[in-house]
Order: sequence, then structure tokens, then C-alpha cells
Amino acid sequence: MRLSRRSLLATTTAAVAASAAPAVAAPGQGPGHGGGRTLRTGFERLAADGYALLDGRRVGVVTNPTGITRDVRHIVDVMHADGRVDLAAVFGPEHGFRGTAQAGGSEGRYDDPATGLPVYDTYLKSGQELADIFTASGVDTVVFDIQDAGARFYTYIWTLFDCMEAAQLAGLSFVVLDRPNPVTGRAALGPVLHKEFATFVGRQPISQAHGMTVAELALLFNEEFLTAPVALETVRMSGWKRSDFYDASGMPWVPPSPNMPTPETALVYSGTCLFEGTNLSEGRGTTRPFELLGAEGVDGRWAAAANELGLAGVRFREAYFAPTFSKFQGKTIGGVQLHVHDREAFDPVRTGIGLLITAKRSWSGFAWRQDNWIDKLTGSTQVRTMIDAGADTDEVVGGWQQELAAFRRKRRNHLLYR
Repeated sequence: MRLSRRSLLATTTAAVAASAAPAVAAPGQGPGHGGGRTLRTGFERLAADGYALLDGRRVGVVTNPTGITRDVRHIVDVMHADGRVDLAAVFGPEHGFRGTAQAGGSEGRYDDPATGLPVYDTYLKSGQELADIFTASGVDTVVFDIQDAGARFYTYIWTLFDCMEAAQLAGLSFVVLDRPNPVTGRAALGPVLHKEFATFVGRQPISQAHGMTVAELALLFNEEFLTAPVALETVRMSGWKRSDFYDASGMPWVPPSPNMPTPETALVYSGTCLFEGTNLSEGRGTTRPFELLGAEGVDGRWAAAANELGLAGVRFREAYFAPTFSKFQGKTIGGVQLHVHDREAFDPVRTGIGLLITAKRSWSGFAWRQDNWIDKLTGSTQVRTMIDAGADTDEVVGGWQQELAAFRRKRRNHLLYR
């Protein structure tokens, strides 16, 4: 089905998404592992429909190395080679379009050697500054296609928010091509951000593990948080269920950032990233970031204390490792490695809280980062102050349940999948 731009803008986002469904699979698609279902990403559905949604538009794409097809071609390369798409620009987030930069870095402005397309840097840009970049690029439609990791402090969802806001300011249309939440969309977990703690690791009051896809987040942002809504369209997936982990997709995993090497990393990340707010290593500089945690002077008492908590779906092993960069670079340190044995039962945020509490109790050297970064990660002072006051895991987790329940009700209005 081909739709005119005018008719698309007149419909609701959900109706537009449904109209993008292809009759056949896009080239290179294969079966997933979801009980006989074949997942099709938003891009696959867009391509199978002959890019009808982008007909007559001058397009810029916000993406990174995760914007791939099932046969690991990048969508920018695919669209650039297809005469049905007027692709005029690429916009790179943190780590860059081609992924050459480490955490806290980007690639800057350059021309992509493979396509000749101008690549603009969006990292740490927002509001009118970012709107001016969109205007200078000459596009009339911004397309977003990046694999998320499912946590509030993973910055790509705030790149999404900032780009939506900037597109509205510039008078542009915005299209989101959906991809799976790699750790399922079953539930929202953890504390909800308080607006006074808003940063690039959390712009708006959502929960620490949001349990949403990027298209669902776009709907939430547009209807709940943007000062004025952007002309938003989504191309949803087919064949995805909220209970699916990433391996059900049949899609290859491309690290969305240098320290997110596997889907197993994403599984624990929404809890163990909290160690960025402490003086312990969160495992950066190892082959198991966010699964290995530790510091000088930590010994087997931490793993023993963590195992005594009886946290569902996970066990802890005493571990020693030497990070090649970041905290404790080149030093052998002690700590724990998480081993998730039942991912259905595993609660990453409760686990992260339990690990913070047991680290503080079992290691005398424990300290929060002096800038109280933990408050930015958790979204308020509550977690830090409760742990400092001696609260146990159940008490800390109980402290955010009322706000979480309110967010879950709001979230429910924007879910696209069962």
C-alpha cells in the first residue's frame, strides 16, 4: 500500500504504523526463535513496502552501527543505494554514526567515506542548537533507527527525545523505526526520575528500566513530555511480543556502544550501571562490563553477602580482574561476577540495589562519587540516603513503589505490543 504524505500526516501514529505492514518479508530476512514467529523490524517493514512512507521526502537519519538489516548491511548504505529514497544526511549520536568513539565522545562533523553523505554530530546538542543543525542539513523528515538497551540512563533514548523536540522546532516530520527492547517489554522497574535531577542520562520522569521500545517511548514523549508535539509517525515491528528477549528476534547483535558487547550485558545493565555512581569499577575495561564489579581491597565477603540475599534468578561469584581502562586501570582488583541463571525471574534493579547495600556493608572503602552521580542515575536522593541510613533491599525498593505504579499507568497508554 502506498500512502501520500498528506494522508499519512492526517492519520494517527498507530494507523500509519499498521499501514506500513509488508505482504512479504524483506530480502535477507530469516526466521527468528520466537516460537515460529518471524520478527520484522521497523526498517524491514519500511523497505518491504517500497519506502512508501518516505515518498517525496528529503530524509535525514539518526542512527549508529546498530541500524542494520538482518544480513548486517547498514540501513544508510541500503537506502543510499536505493533510488526510491532521497537520503540527504546522517545524524550521529554519542559514540558516532559508525561507532568510532568511546563513552562520552562522538565523531564530529564529516562526510561519510562510504556514501559521501554529510554526517552531523547530535551528541550533547538539543533545543534550538540541534534544530538549526536539522535546518542546515536541508531535510524535511528525520528518521530515527537505533537499538536501545532498555534503561533510562542509556543515552540514545534521550537522543530520541532531543531530536523529536528539535524536529518540532524546525518544523520537520519525525519517523521512528522500531526495534526490540532486548530485555523484554514485560514491566517497568525501579525508581522514577524526579525532574530536578534531569540530565542527559534522564531527561524525563520514566522508570529506571522502562520496559518499552523506542517507538513506544516516542509516543510517550510526544504526548506526555514535549512542550509541543512533533509530526510523529512510527513503523512498528511485527512478530515481537513483550515477553521476548533479544535472542527471539533472530537479529544479529551489534554492540550499541563499546561497553554493551552482548545482550547479556543489557540484561544486567539497568541495575549494575548504578556502580558508575560509586568508587567501584563497573567492569569497564574488561570483556564483561557491568557483569564484573569490584575495587582494590574487596574480597570474597562481598559475593558471600550478595548470595545471602537470595535474589531471584542470579548468583554471584568471587572474581578478580584487571581493567584495561577506566577505574583501576591496570590494577588487579577483587569483586563479584553476576551469573544470571533464570532471566525470567531476574530483577536487575533490585539486584543492583542489593549489590550496592552489600558492597557498602562488606567493604570499608565504599564511597559514592563526590558529585553524587548516583542521584542522577537513580533520579533522586532517595536511594543514596536510604542506603546511607542502613535500609535493606526491600526497604529501598519499597520506597519508589508509589511513583512506579503511577508511571506504569501512564506507560500503559502508549504500548504497541502485547
